Amino acid sequence: MRGPTEPVTRAVSARLARAGCVAAHEEAEELVALAADDPLVLETLVARRAAGEPLAWVTGTTRFCGHSVVVHRGVYVPRWQTEPMARRAVALLPERGVAVDLCTGSGAVAAVLAGARPAATVLATDLDPAACACAAANGVRVHHGDLDGPVPPNLAGAVDVVTAVPPYVPTWALPTLPSDARDHEPPLALDGGHDGMAVLRRVVAAAGRLLRRDGTLLVELGADQDRLLEGALATAQLVVRRRLVDADGDLRAVEVVRTQGRCRDGPVAERPAGSVPNLSA
Repeated sequence: MRGPTEPVTRAVSARLARAGCVAAHEEAEELVALAADDPLVLETLVARRAAGEPLAWVTGTTRFCGHSVVVHRGVYVPRWQTEPMARRAVALLPERGVAVDLCTGSGAVAAVLAGARPAATVLATDLDPAACACAAANGVRVHHGDLDGPVPPNLAGAVDVVTAVPPYVPTWALPTLPSDARDHEPPLALDGGHDGMAVLRRVVAAAGRLLRRDGTLLVELGADQDRLLEGALATAQLVVRRRLVDADGDLRAVEVVRTQGRCRDGPVAERPAGSVPNLSA
């Protein structure tokens, strides 16, 4: 039996389809429900989405690993393709372990880690103040700054799991992205430099400073970028343990492990797995 909003949903769906939205009907249902029978609100929502704004900005939230994540306008939208990496990070994080999420964006990965391991210490960082505000809205303990720069110094060599979804799209490939990402999402979260590796290499170096021996870095990347990371991984004394691929066999992330008790930047203080460092230092 059709509900009273069905004609409205069909009209919105048709409008979104004309605007190029692939999942027009599902998005129409979400926008109609959010508008709560207010035609002016619905028109504003539909107009924004039809103009290409990411759906998560229009609705203010998205689903990630079964959780509702707040996504502020102007902040990178977490993708479902990142969910396997987040779940793997949960599996690797001890109950009372320490995790650091670099380039946290909305804080989706950090929020999943904190929710699944409530006794663990989960910190996040981001260079974008807007992203930090969004992550905080998701309950994440977030520090504003570049990669591991704002992480408390006594966590060097003490972290069990480092995660990162850095910008890794080569600058030349940005025009090929879907229009909602290309035209709306912040370039800071997308542009990885001429080969897409500028921030990825620095993430690896940061992980080398943060991880304890046998600690794990999970970092999202694409195409053949794992091969381009080999030099940076060797310098940080990290070894690839697993490649995470999607159903089509495309590379989505790598899981790498810290093999030595010190990185080439100098000695670090080691911490047994699962022990909690003193963050007041």
